[in-house]
Amino acid sequence: MSDSSSPAVRDYLLMEDLAADDRPREKAMRNGIRSLSKAELIAIIFGNGMKGKSVLTMSQELLARNRGMLSEIARKSIRDIIKDNPGIGPAKAISLAAAIELGIRCQAESMREMVQISGSSSVYEAVRGSLQRLNHEEFWIVLLSRANKMLDFVRISSGGASATVVDPKILYKKVLEYGDVVSGIILVHNHPSGNLRPSGDDDRLTKQLADGGKLLDIRVLDHLIISPAGYYSYNDEGRM
Repeated sequence: MSDSSSPAVRDYLLMEDLAADDRPREKAMRNGIRSLSKAELIAIIFGNGMKGKSVLTMSQELLARNRGMLSEIARKSIRDIIKDNPGIGPAKAISLAAAIELGIRCQAESMREMVQISGSSSVYEAVRGSLQRLNHEEFWIVLLSRANKMLDFVRISSGGASATVVDPKILYKKVLEYGDVVSGIILVHNHPSGNLRPSGDDDRLTKQLADGGKLLDIRVLDHLIISPAGYYSYNDEGRM
């Protein structure tokens, strides 16, 4: 017969089970959050480990399976993170994905805050964080003021691994909602495959949207295709 007053035996390790010097929370309080390694930051998100393995070790193993790169983890779906990493269930995987997404959105907001657009490279730097890591295609537009400052970055559609459908009526409806402050737009979509060359469908859509913009006195200045390897600019290639 067990003694109900005895402490329960856990089959996982909490942060408090680590040696004092190894506890990421205490280290963050002492030295600031930037003093923590990537594994320590992930350990804080996870909170506890698994049977026979500390949360810090679990975090280090997760990184090792992804070449030590948060960007590799960010490109994976929540289901893939669960499937590929023993001990990481839905709660941990969703918490990790949420933390990464917050970081990405924070960076994107900082980059886009009234950015002066001077060419394709400035557009790329402002928006790549939202598109480079995706494993499906998305189509976005950059809205520009008359001074070529970035007003907003708006998603128009989301599709599969090799295509997404764009309805010009929906696109220009969103543009017109901003009123007269918008004088031009830049089209942006991603190629998860890494291929930066535009397809025939990309060419036809670019022409269709550019022609529609002329009717509404809205300039379509460029169309960028973004992949993990870089970007392609219709304007830089003399095709706008």
